[in-house]
Amino acid sequence: MEMRIRGIGTLRHAARQVKGRFAHQAVILTYHRIAEVRSDPWALCVRPQYFAEQLEVLRRDYHPLSLRQLTTIMRTGDIPRRAVVVTFDDGYANNLSHAKPLLERYEIPATVFLTAGAVGGEREFWDDELDRLLLQPGTLPETLHLSLSGRSFYWQLGEAAHYREEASQRHHRWRAWEEETPTARYVLYRSLYQLLLPLPDEERRQTLNDLRAWAGAEPVSRPTHRFLSPDEVAALAQGGLIEIGSHTMTHPVLSACSAAAQRGEIEQSKARLEEALGHPVTSFAYPYGKPSHYTAETVAIVREAGFDCACARFGGVVRRDTDPFQLPRFHIQDYGGEEFARQVSKCFVS
Repeated sequence: MEMRIRGIGTLRHAARQVKGRFAHQAVILTYHRIAEVRSDPWALCVRPQYFAEQLEVLRRDYHPLSLRQLTTIMRTGDIPRRAVVVTFDDGYANNLSHAKPLLERYEIPATVFLTAGAVGGEREFWDDELDRLLLQPGTLPETLHLSLSGRSFYWQLGEAAHYREEASQRHHRWRAWEEETPTARYVLYRSLYQLLLPLPDEERRQTLNDLRAWAGAEPVSRPTHRFLSPDEVAALAQGGLIEIGSHTMTHPVLSACSAAAQRGEIEQSKARLEEALGHPVTSFAYPYGKPSHYTAETVAIVREAGFDCACARFGGVVRRDTDPFQLPRFHIQDYGGEEFARQVSKCFVS
């Protein structure tokens, strides 16, 4: 006599759903810096020890693929269960000094999207420089006047002009997307970030020159924030575990650029990287990467430039029918191994 257990059908259905979460789909992860820093307003840093824990999770529980492998499989076959791709944006020097040795230890491939015009540069990325000028301990003038795009702006720092070490340490976990702003310095940082974000590179650079003069600061590049040199790019690509992709010339918001400017940013970056590396560069990542940061015209230009795929920065899984020129990615923060495992598992059911 067959005995039926009440609810067993529901349990089996749930088990099939859990198994199906990881079947024939992949998740692409986005990193920026592998370093420990004093302040990290956009959560772009993962400490080396946490990155090692994260890679251990990927090697143990997932199926790491290169981006090139994933895009090939999307055209020719089924995506392996629990497939995960690791990518980096921008081209910080610690991608070589800290990330590559750990990727080699765990034998996990990665793609590093380089801002070609920043390679070998002696200045920090523009929002890193904002952080250095405004969110580090020290004294600034109490007022700031700036002219941007024909408009005048005025800010009052008041007591926040004087910023002590203990206050800096107290607020080092602040994130720029949070509603709370601990002091007027953080209000100023967020205001300037929003104003500078859509500007052309030349205008942003001039504004930062004005801000450095106002702050009495030197144009230095912190070791944790500097870009790769040309020799370091070659060393990063050596061995074949790490693929180099393009991230434009100057990291603009492409949707704020004319079609001609977009084409220049995209095609010139590809040409410069290919000349430096001596082989084709076939992958691209849209700067900032949200749907508002590029357009259908941008996608067409990337395709026409000869790239095989392009990565964005909105959440989602990759399936065979996913547009290879709008691949979703998840931003990874400074998670320990256990929290990282939870976050990656959630990515597959996004």
